[in-house]
Amino acid sequence: METEIKKWGNSKGIIIPNEFVDKMDLDIGDKVEIQIIKKDKSDAFGIFKGAKPFKREKDYLDRDI
Repeated sequence: METEIKKWGNSKGIIIPNEFVDKMDLDIGDKVEIQIIKKDKSDAFGIFKGAKPFKREKDYLDRDI
């Protein structure tokens, strides 16, 4: 299963998708062991996802012609 960390109040947390909960027969209060493997943010589609926005010195449309 793959999920991402989300902001949850002043903390961070993960959401376990319902399909996985059903497949593993999990319920509220069950104890689970989680193995965490950090993955790169880039993927084949949306390679700039998570990148800082581009900073423009001056837009070429702002020039006097």
